[in-house]
Amino acid sequence: MPVIAILIGILVTAADQLIKIFVSGNLKLSGDLELIPGLLKLTYTENRGVAFGMFKDMRWFFVILTSVMIAAIVFYMFKKRPSGRLFYVCAGLIIGGGIGNLIDRVLYGYVIDYISLSFFPPICNFADYCITFGVAILVIYILFFSDALKKKKDIKND
Repeated sequence: MPVIAILIGILVTAADQLIKIFVSGNLKLSGDLELIPGLLKLTYTENRGVAFGMFKDMRWFFVILTSVMIAAIVFYMFKKRPSGRLFYVCAGLIIGGGIGNLIDRVLYGYVIDYISLSFFPPICNFADYCITFGVAILVIYILFFSDALKKKKDIKND
């Protein structure tokens, strides 16, 4: 089942990079593109930090951290072979989003952000949303559907 995560990761990375190419080529100089008036627009931004622009100019630290996190997820995925397709979908979203932003950090020294929602001030990108969604669903999966916590509870009850 790790193949599911790898395929999703490849698709997320490719989609993220294609969108960033479009945004860089079309919005960097021309400005915003309003997609849904009053709700959603595309705005080219260079983020030299991480979430919400925090920890600016720590490029190589985040390149290493992201690489280690992706490697850990891939290692866990192949070594432990968790059951449940949802785990692999989440892993694919996290891996793909991480690689998408990692490519930007290595090539440009910053991450290209472009999604601007009227009700959420920080400008993010597709990769960010894939990582966030993947982590949120993974936490829900682990807490409510995975055997990982159930085994620990069973051990304590014995």
